[in-house]
Amino acid sequence: MKDFILAHLNFKFYQVLWVPLIIFLLTVPAVMFFPLSVSYETGPLETLQLVFLVFAFAFALKAKVNKTFFNSMAMVIIILFLREVNCGRTIFFPIAGIENGYYRWRDIKYGWLAHPLYGLYIAITAIYFLKHKLFITLWHYVKNIKFPFWHMLFIILGMVLGLVAENSISFKNPILEEMAELLFYAALMGIVYLYAFNKDFEMKEE
Repeated sequence: MKDFILAHLNFKFYQVLWVPLIIFLLTVPAVMFFPLSVSYETGPLETLQLVFLVFAFAFALKAKVNKTFFNSMAMVIIILFLREVNCGRTIFFPIAGIENGYYRWRDIKYGWLAHPLYGLYIAITAIYFLKHKLFITLWHYVKNIKFPFWHMLFIILGMVLGLVAENSISFKNPILEEMAELLFYAALMGIVYLYAFNKDFEMKEE
């Protein structure tokens, strides 16, 4: 088992790893000293999350090999982006005079269409992935290319910290939750960059 794991993990420290590493190191100071307002919708932390997603999207589109696969990844990143802005609700429908207040979809004309359209886009993304048999490409990546260990670690830490911040009574904290998401997206951006551009993760067209 140890040999199998080591054979499928890349422990190199790539320059792009500095971004999630710095975010991880800043998480505790952020929880201790940042004002609650930084965790608001469209606040500094969420805005930075969106910036990372935009970069990840751009990296996916500019990949020079397996274009169809990376186009699919770009479509998935759009899903994450739309989730962060609640399909645009937290950008276009703030409640005037109420801090961090936003109208609900049911209070907005034709707002009931938002979730069905979002679901339709997710379905289209899934169909694109299956139609082009990209699960085969994904399997070849898993089988032939070593995973970037440190980025995967930060992905997992981001998910775990996010769940703790959202669901734990003792550690429930909106700033911790947003920092966890920021860590997740920074690591995701790094992974997309490595697989799209770094020769250590390069794979010939299937």
